[in-house]
Amino acid sequence: MEFGYCAVFLILLLPISCGASTSLEKKFKKCLLTQLNGNSESIENITFTSSSSLYPQVWDSSAQNLRFVNSSRKPFIILTPLHESEIQAAILCSKQLGLQIRVRSGGHDCEGLSYLSLRKAPFVMVDLINIRSIEINLDDETAWVQAGATLGELYYKISNASEVHGFPAGPVPGIGIGGHISGGGQGMMMRKHGLAADHVVDAYLIDVNGTVHDRKSMGEDVFWAIRGGSATSFGVILAWKIRLVRVPAIVTVSERPLEEGATNLIHRWQYIAHELHEDLFIRVIAQNSGDKSKTFKATFGSIFLGETDRFITLMNESFPELELNVNYCTEISWIQSVLVDAGYDRDDPPEVLLDRTNEFKSYFKVKSDFVKKPIPKSGLEGAWKMLLEEEMFAWLIMEPYGGRMNEISESEIPFPHRKGNLYSIEYVVKWEQNSKETSKKYLQWAKRVYRYMTPYVSKSPRAAFFNFKDLDLGKNKHHNTSYSKASVWGNKYFKGNFRRLAQIKTKFDPQNFFRNEQSIPLLHTHPS
Repeated sequence: MEFGYCAVFLILLLPISCGASTSLEKKFKKCLLTQLNGNSESIENITFTSSSSLYPQVWDSSAQNLRFVNSSRKPFIILTPLHESEIQAAILCSKQLGLQIRVRSGGHDCEGLSYLSLRKAPFVMVDLINIRSIEINLDDETAWVQAGATLGELYYKISNASEVHGFPAGPVPGIGIGGHISGGGQGMMMRKHGLAADHVVDAYLIDVNGTVHDRKSMGEDVFWAIRGGSATSFGVILAWKIRLVRVPAIVTVSERPLEEGATNLIHRWQYIAHELHEDLFIRVIAQNSGDKSKTFKATFGSIFLGETDRFITLMNESFPELELNVNYCTEISWIQSVLVDAGYDRDDPPEVLLDRTNEFKSYFKVKSDFVKKPIPKSGLEGAWKMLLEEEMFAWLIMEPYGGRMNEISESEIPFPHRKGNLYSIEYVVKWEQNSKETSKKYLQWAKRVYRYMTPYVSKSPRAAFFNFKDLDLGKNKHHNTSYSKASVWGNKYFKGNFRRLAQIKTKFDPQNFFRNEQSIPLLHTHPS
């Protein structure tokens, strides 16, 4: 690229006045028009500037975390492409004008990095909401899924095509498939089948020069990197080709809520959940009531890939303390289990999974950990006490590993959290009141509970899950942080795979065009 990284960086540092911003908008649109050989009306239909009446609606449509609704760090222009050529043009025009690009699929990025920037310099957001087609091929048990499609849309499409196929991804139907796979993508079938990213067999990626690559042309190194290693650090994902998995005609779901005796059962769960039959997944959600009563509750939620009789037999053999019986169990289809896991009723029509606006938006903060040794009862009780400190909604979501997760090498894809992990923890705090004081209080609570858990979780490094991005781990404020500084958070997310990711990044995107506050850095500042 003739422009050069240093020149781009200097431009990004310049303050942008209203007049300059308007001029930049005109230049960007003119560039798009030139690149696409199109008419100005078609360009206007897919571009939304801050002065556009539809801009707030388009920006807010997929922004899930209300912490950022009033942010001043929004894009100066939003592009909602209908075709890959418009994304290619956006990349080339952004390069030409010294702009940065952010790419949003479902908008569930916990820190909003897909649609915000910590810097005040203008940037373009490419919203993939219109790039969302899904093609199921049962002959070879695969599907091509465009990056803007949601998990709910994928699950629905699979269930329409087959009663015995599924896909091992997350429970939230509104999550975009582009970002979900980019970070790994865990779900309630991971003990049987691994992660969503473990099932990618091809992909379409647009690079810094606007070239569309498939697996062959991008090369095995880049194909390795984008499956769980921050795909937006390397380019814009257009689509994933995924391998479907077989599911039984009947699965069993169970929910066992407890208040009394929960600590003893969770303590026991730590020793056995990762060793259970791989068809069985038992998740624990420890939570408060979110009100003045400040009561504690733990829920053991299970999915078993089979019928109830076999499920009860396995539970009686491995975890009789939970005292599960048929009264807690329901036999349903796989797609009904998806509905239940998403918070719907099993008899709701699967079409509800297609609703991209059905999720309850809120102010929230998420942090994550991995546990390698059972936490003593005293440690668990201390965590429960912290859950009851404030009148807020807070959860500790504990998801067991083992099974297939133990069988996949740490270096198979960039996601390294495999054998040796008993379970992961997701810390979630949510609040409803929009004030700086309220947000500060709950964000500080999240940091306190995270500090409290330090003795009980993984060490050297203290690992974290990239799908739950956490800027508290360290951020790249100017997008030029050195590899060594970025290692503070990079080693937590990717462990020994971080250096290889940086090597691939340096070769594939040597001027660091695709970057954000926690993108993969260049291995060295001036690659040869």
